[in-house]
Amino acid sequence: MDELRMTQIASTPEGAAEQVGSGLAAPIRNRPAAPLAGAILMLFMSLAICSPPQDAAAGQPTTGADQPGAANAGIFAQPFVAAAKHAKAAVVNISSVKKTAPGAERPGPFFDDPFFRRFFGEEFERRMPAPRDRREQGLGSGVIVTQDGYIVTNNHVVEGADELTVSLPDKRTFKAKVIGTDPKTDVAVLKIDASNLPVLTWGDAGQLQVGEMVLAVGNPFGLSQTVTMGIISAVGRANMGIVDYEDFIQTDAAINPGNSGGALVNVRGELIGINTAIFTQSGGYMGIGFAIPSNMARSVMDSLIRHGKVVRGWIGVSIQEITQDLAKEFGAAGTKGALVADVLDDGPAAKAKLERGDIITGYDGKTVNDPGHLRSLVAETPPGTSVRLSIWRDKTTKDLTLVIGEQPKEVVSTKSGGSGRGDHALAGMTVEEVKPDRSGRARIQTGVVVTEIEPDSPAERAGVRKGDIIREINRKPVKHVRDFERLTKELTARSPVLLLIARGNATIFLSISP
Repeated sequence: MDELRMTQIASTPEGAAEQVGSGLAAPIRNRPAAPLAGAILMLFMSLAICSPPQDAAAGQPTTGADQPGAANAGIFAQPFVAAAKHAKAAVVNISSVKKTAPGAERPGPFFDDPFFRRFFGEEFERRMPAPRDRREQGLGSGVIVTQDGYIVTNNHVVEGADELTVSLPDKRTFKAKVIGTDPKTDVAVLKIDASNLPVLTWGDAGQLQVGEMVLAVGNPFGLSQTVTMGIISAVGRANMGIVDYEDFIQTDAAINPGNSGGALVNVRGELIGINTAIFTQSGGYMGIGFAIPSNMARSVMDSLIRHGKVVRGWIGVSIQEITQDLAKEFGAAGTKGALVADVLDDGPAAKAKLERGDIITGYDGKTVNDPGHLRSLVAETPPGTSVRLSIWRDKTTKDLTLVIGEQPKEVVSTKSGGSGRGDHALAGMTVEEVKPDRSGRARIQTGVVVTEIEPDSPAERAGVRKGDIIREINRKPVKHVRDFERLTKELTARSPVLLLIARGNATIFLSISP
């Protein structure tokens, strides 16, 4: 099976002259002759299709404008024509130049030889031509969002660039200044010195419906002002491995290298997304493209312009996906929501009395689909905002009010730092006390560390790893090896086990069936 990969879609000038894919069908040869009757039938069908329709009264051919279907098609196309015209005026071409310093190595292996340098002298080395800087060029797209020249594009379009040139649809060019970038969402904001520019107004990506028709506008392969049409294939795409904060719009509108940073617009000509990546096997369009939702892009842009950085909301919890097994352990009706695996001391969640094991199902009136969805919702909320959380705790629903904090520069989850014998889910596991670090302090507060785990045991199959630190067994704390041994003795051959473990900087729940 061919490998399917994710590609961010900036382009290089060299790609402008290349053919995109090989989608032309090969000529059909050596096809057996059809029976005579079939051939005659096909001939009559061809004549019927190719002959122009006749006016019934005058016996004259009718023109396309006289046909009702043509009029209906024109009416159908009018909104798209207007939206495309409006969007094209505000979508720009971004050309980047990156200067690469020449390598530090010398032209030949002998220049570092003292004998060689003594024989030929230093003057010979000085006469050698100095290597020149290399210039790497890239092409992308951007969207004008203010009349005074603010442009939104992708971070990967401008990343590492020494020079940025913006070309407008009216052929004017400007040197661009980078106002700010955010690699965590792949958003960048540029500024050009211009006024009275055409702009795209922001739409509300939160109101998008699957099946809604959209247009993608950009400069694929250097072909400026290209417009393609498609539908919204999905919303809320996350866990794609493209950036840290993902809530992508998926569309089948054709997006190709060079479209990065271009506009995704609705039929009203409103900006609903910034095109950023594609799934591809060939390096080009395969019907699956992704755009950053307008709400996220606008929030990042506003923060970069106002603060010079992205200020994100933060609640101070470690969260994880809810599997079917975990949903059963916690008595939840389904797998929607985000399971709280840990709560940071003195964080907003701790102050709101959120607890480990709570399932966050609602955020300020919005249903939480999964941890990635909650993470994006929190990040987009300004610090200091009071929000209402709906949680599932002890098989009942409860509401909490929480005040959003500002995300620290380095977010670190809390973490805390015998053998399991018998016929139960933890059998075949060896643990020991958490050892102090070099400073003499325990690495974490409490727990036992897994030192050995039997291959293909229930715990190993469930995902327990050597080095994991067990903090709870069936919601009961494990502080020492004796706690682990006491709790495992209570297990039977059929007892399911819910573990809370610390792994690296994360804390997660694992459900184990014997």
